[in-house]
Amino acid sequence: MSEEFAELKIKDKVHKLPIKKASIGQDVIDVTKLYSQTGYFTYDPGFMSTASCTSNITYIDGDNGILRHRGYDIKELAENKNFLEVSHLLLHGELPNATQYKDFREDIAYHALVNEQTRNIFGAFRHSAHPMAVILSVVGSLSAFYHESLDMTSIEGRELAAHRMIAKMPTIAAMTYKYSLSQAFVYPLDELHFTENFLHMMFASPSKKYKVNPVLAKALDKIFILHADHEQNASTSTVRTCGSSGSNPFAAVSAGIASLWGPAHGGANEAVIKMLAEIGSVNNIPTYIKRAKDKNDSFRLMGFGHRVYKHYDPRAEVLRETCKEVLEELGQLKGNPMLEIAMELEKIALHDEYFIERKLYPNVDFYSGIIYKAMGIPASMFTVLFAVARTAGWVSQWKEMWEDQEFKITRPRQLYTGHVKRTL
Repeated sequence: MSEEFAELKIKDKVHKLPIKKASIGQDVIDVTKLYSQTGYFTYDPGFMSTASCTSNITYIDGDNGILRHRGYDIKELAENKNFLEVSHLLLHGELPNATQYKDFREDIAYHALVNEQTRNIFGAFRHSAHPMAVILSVVGSLSAFYHESLDMTSIEGRELAAHRMIAKMPTIAAMTYKYSLSQAFVYPLDELHFTENFLHMMFASPSKKYKVNPVLAKALDKIFILHADHEQNASTSTVRTCGSSGSNPFAAVSAGIASLWGPAHGGANEAVIKMLAEIGSVNNIPTYIKRAKDKNDSFRLMGFGHRVYKHYDPRAEVLRETCKEVLEELGQLKGNPMLEIAMELEKIALHDEYFIERKLYPNVDFYSGIIYKAMGIPASMFTVLFAVARTAGWVSQWKEMWEDQEFKITRPRQLYTGHVKRTL
């Protein structure tokens, strides 16, 4: 099959740009040699039309509401696999067999403990500090504990770093929560599954046992699966950019956490809860819908629309039913004002021409916050839980970057519009 080209005409000269084929989805025009051949760069704020890398981890078709990891549909994975199985899939390209899963689970459990000196790092923060500020600092500090043992040039070294990061993130997250309450830290237990262990570390205490509710553990496991990876989003791109300089993976993940913290990214589900609380009652919805349609009003409906999805977010479909299961298990299904408001807002969005024309469908953040709140997890911890899940994707993308033969340090260009020259 002959190579295809796109033609770019600049002044009187036509330049041929190779077209790279995708296995599925959009093909891309290769502009790698554009500057050397033409003297021009491309201009693409926010990288709206730019592919920064090749990847075979996650595929998204936003127009048709498709999300797949290594070819597997996200709904199928969420309903039939657990988070560690999906993490193995992201990291290694295949779902684990029984032996591989046993080894992977045992390795993650082995690395779940953190160095005892980590406790001292927490002490540098006020107990009222935002958990995201704490967790990005503690994760970054792992670089100091493991810097000498890191060998990113070997497959074994990269795998060890990835396993450590996946294993330690829930421990650090739970410690962050406990610290915010001035409570004693709870150590991980080898016999518990990944998500059960996280809930145990969050809600147990040295003086009181905590029995993990299997319905809640399953729901949280689904949430983790749904948040595990999402292609080249802001935080994942940040991890790749940071890692491209050769920095260690703990520093790269810490940078990703900082990016995730933004309200336009990982902080969206916290914003949904605040919005639902502000609306307060189903009776107030018409007023807020009117405000949302008013371009002169700063109010926005959070949890609707997505940068990529121009269709119903497939993750939201899974969480909608999971949300009902959790609330029913906790006896909060009937008369729950937040759920009633959420369901009515979703109904309006799916039938109101204003939302349909703008493709403002509910996204994954719309329901995850309600589930977290029902579980007793405070809003300040929502983005931290997002980070626990997304770590699997971050380290998988970081590992893939290192194994890419076209891997280069990230160096975007700019369109300079400042002063040409000034003199004193």
